[in-house]
Amino acid sequence: MAPLKHVVITSVTRDDLPGGGASHFIATVREIRNVTDASIEILTPDFLGVKQNILAAANCAPEIFNHNVETILRLYESVRPQADYRRSLDLLQLVKNSHPGILIKSGFMVGLGETAEEIELLLRDLRGVGCDIVTIGQYLQPSPEHLPVGRYVHPDEFEEYRQLAEEIGFSGVASGPYVRSSYNARKIFEAIRKRRHP
Repeated sequence: MAPLKHVVITSVTRDDLPGGGASHFIATVREIRNVTDASIEILTPDFLGVKQNILAAANCAPEIFNHNVETILRLYESVRPQADYRRSLDLLQLVKNSHPGILIKSGFMVGLGETAEEIELLLRDLRGVGCDIVTIGQYLQPSPEHLPVGRYVHPDEFEEYRQLAEEIGFSGVASGPYVRSSYNARKIFEAIRKRRHP
């Protein structure tokens, strides 16, 4: 079996747990560090914006801290009614300010009715709070109970978003119809590390 090179740890939202489940991220990272020198990425919920829980998760020192904004501000009420756009941005900024050595990552879906201008604003908001890596993918309807697809975005448009994100200053960008949070996660991380430490 090939050794692990990059590990992504995520969870469903666990607001029912003390600490919002941050202790599970901490314990999992600790155990992985005991058996491998793989780079580690944690993909977390927003911990309801509770700073001590966010920082507890960040303090386990993953190479990448990922929290997805999922969509543009205007669509939050319909797409993420239990979340808050500003709270997600504040989380990313808090981690970046407290742990400047950690790469900050976020992602969102397109095809829900957003405009190109709204996508640019979202990208600028993310970069403005210190986000280093962004993933952009096509929304697909998981079940009939979920929101329908507004439109299928052409690959050329995804390429335009990739170029825009790089112009805005993101160190790593994955943009395409099949892109998800962990898409080429190791490849993107290693490319950034190589540029920073040639």
